[in-house]
Amino acid sequence: MDTTSQKSPPPPGKREQTKLQNRQLILAAARGVFAELGYGATTVRDIIRATPLASGTFYNYFKSKEEVFQAVRDEVALAIRPRLHEERMKATTVEEFIGCSFRTFFEFVADDRVNFRTIRPDSTRVRMDSPEVVAGFDELRNDLELAIAKGLFPPIDADFLMAAIVGVAFEVAERMLQTGSHDHAAAAEFATKLFIGGVRALPAAAEPAAITATAVGSAG
Repeated sequence: MDTTSQKSPPPPGKREQTKLQNRQLILAAARGVFAELGYGATTVRDIIRATPLASGTFYNYFKSKEEVFQAVRDEVALAIRPRLHEERMKATTVEEFIGCSFRTFFEFVADDRVNFRTIRPDSTRVRMDSPEVVAGFDELRNDLELAIAKGLFPPIDADFLMAAIVGVAFEVAERMLQTGSHDHAAAAEFATKLFIGGVRALPAAAEPAAITATAVGSAG
């Protein structure tokens, strides 16, 4: 089949363009309001007031504050995930894998502080992990499992290590914002040395059979 003869899909019509523009207006307004007021204090009315749209228009695109918050989190996750994965795939040592993960994330936070404040907006530590955020966690765990299979890491628990990396990354990044620090390189160096000093001391992950036997013994 001659693919050169295939026509490109027609550009979106005026109605579709308007819908897309309205959705982006709402998301842009939400990012600013969440960053300024924090998730807990923000209301749908605050978001609507930050747009030129009529109040009813919001509900044509989002049902609630929670839904628009998740959409914003998805956009942020989609912006950073490819960069993180690409850097991790280049790593040939534990140090490179851990270092590039923190460095890439902290660079992103330093360059786009509004978006980071949007996804971790206030002291409520709200956790509403959207599909793309969860996919990002899964991708990190998969990359860790591949690195373990390649021998970069000792045979440790990839799920626990994923959770630890995510936790340190978000908390250190938040501290960067609170202190007004722009030195993402220093933050990455600190987090990397913290992990490298501890990773080699971690116990090997238990085999599934060993875990089952332990659980049975505890139950008895």
